[in-house]
Amino acid sequence: MTKGAVRDAGVTGSPAVVSIGRPPWWLAVLSLLVAGLITADLLADGRMLRLDLRVSEIVSDWGLRDSAAYPLVWVVTQLGGRVTILVVLAGLVGYLAWRRGVWLPLLRLVLAVGVLTAGVYAMKHGTGRTAPAFPGSYFFHDDGASFPSGHVANAVVMWGVARWQAVRYGLPATVQRTFWWLSIVGPVATGVSMVSLDYHWVTDAVVGAAVGIVLLGVVHALDAFVLSRWVREPARRSAA
Repeated sequence: MTKGAVRDAGVTGSPAVVSIGRPPWWLAVLSLLVAGLITADLLADGRMLRLDLRVSEIVSDWGLRDSAAYPLVWVVTQLGGRVTILVVLAGLVGYLAWRRGVWLPLLRLVLAVGVLTAGVYAMKHGTGRTAPAFPGSYFFHDDGASFPSGHVANAVVMWGVARWQAVRYGLPATVQRTFWWLSIVGPVATGVSMVSLDYHWVTDAVVGAAVGIVLLGVVHALDAFVLSRWVREPARRSAA
């Protein structure tokens, strides 16, 4: 058996060409620290708030929302759209269930959606920050749900889960690399496009990415300590 190859339910998988993307502990701690410091600075009307306001002024002058480029930029924002990603992941976990007879990918997807929803929306409703569409940035506002960016957090967690499953179950190298690119480029492109359309503040995107990294680590940890211990997968067979 080739080193690094993954085989499930008697089906020979492709060798792992990228890592599964589990965030190392130091990155999760750093992300948590960054999110905490930025949040504290914003609540204290610090430098990050002034940066947000300045960037918002600049991108407002670009007028991308009213330009011919708007549809293209909007499409890029959907790299972090939950519906878009779930459609892709539904196809991925459906394929693995049908061809490999494994259900852990589906359970991991459900777990990721639950952790993501609870974590991001707890922060959104807890801070109540208004979006750039308001005349200024306000916290603890009844209509505030801008902080952190759910699209960016979605991109980090959900593409991260897709990459994880593609590598874990030895899908073709092209598929593994595609999800690797989406797990890296997806959050960045989503954040840049959301800010350029003035849908989010810069710090919304940065903290969204940081929160996404932390939550992806949580999903991996819960899988290691709960799901993978309690859910049995079909026995693997070595290649002849």
